[in-house]
Amino acid sequence: MSEMIQMIFQGYFPLIRIQLADLLDIAIMTGVIYKLLWMLRKTSSGRVLRGILILLLAMVVSSAISLTATSFLLKQVVELGVLVLVILFQPEIRRFLERMGSGGLGLVFASNREPGAELETAIQQTTEAYTDMSRDKVGALMVFERQNLLDDVIKTGTALDCGVSSELLKNIFWNKAPLHDGAVIVRNGRIVGAGCMLPLSGNVNLSRDLGMRHRAGIGMSEHSDAVVVIVSEETGSISAAVGGMLKRHLDPETLERLLRNELLNDNDKEKRSSQIPLLGQIFGGRKEDDRE
Repeated sequence: MSEMIQMIFQGYFPLIRIQLADLLDIAIMTGVIYKLLWMLRKTSSGRVLRGILILLLAMVVSSAISLTATSFLLKQVVELGVLVLVILFQPEIRRFLERMGSGGLGLVFASNREPGAELETAIQQTTEAYTDMSRDKVGALMVFERQNLLDDVIKTGTALDCGVSSELLKNIFWNKAPLHDGAVIVRNGRIVGAGCMLPLSGNVNLSRDLGMRHRAGIGMSEHSDAVVVIVSEETGSISAAVGGMLKRHLDPETLERLLRNELLNDNDKEKRSSQIPLLGQIFGGRKEDDRE
């Protein structure tokens, strides 16, 4: 087989001597690089990687046009870049090594599950639970993860792995429950964390009537592409935060429609573009004061 492949390549490229080991080497490196880029694409580290590529491009250009001082400075930055990369990509490197140690290469290169029936069920059960908690004025805070992974947020709470059900959510957010004070994280239709602490919004223009639960929900939506849904403990009002925007006083039907539009159609660009008027209607309505 090796001799046959060599004969084929030598027939078309007589000056290139490629062996079977070379093809295997190329295939392995291609798979590793592709998987690393795929993992980085789904986190905020992907933006860091793009910044590094821009820095390298600037170094090449400055060297080509003889910008001596700039080129020297950029080369010094690149030489120290290995240590900086280890620090910046520490969560991704740790996740990669943990997967390799626990499940081998098959788990490392396995693709994440696509949202399906579980996500559909999660939306229905969340709407049902929020309807009851809104009526009973039970505070709640849920984060639906999308492309940006929230592993660092999950580590601040209690890791779980269970399906979303109305009764479970009402038990978690019951004011005597130990996990009621934090947020529930949902990934691909399953609860992966509870009692998690979220970053507060840095927007100084927010209404002073908003409590910590709402500020944390807005902050989470500012730091990631997650969809955050909230129930006010004082008024029972349902709110949703997407992309740093907060819409309050949602009825259950509007909440369910918003979750379906944002989560189920997240990978369909044509559908999302056709939903811009709907999202404008959802987020463009009146704003009223709502204390936590």
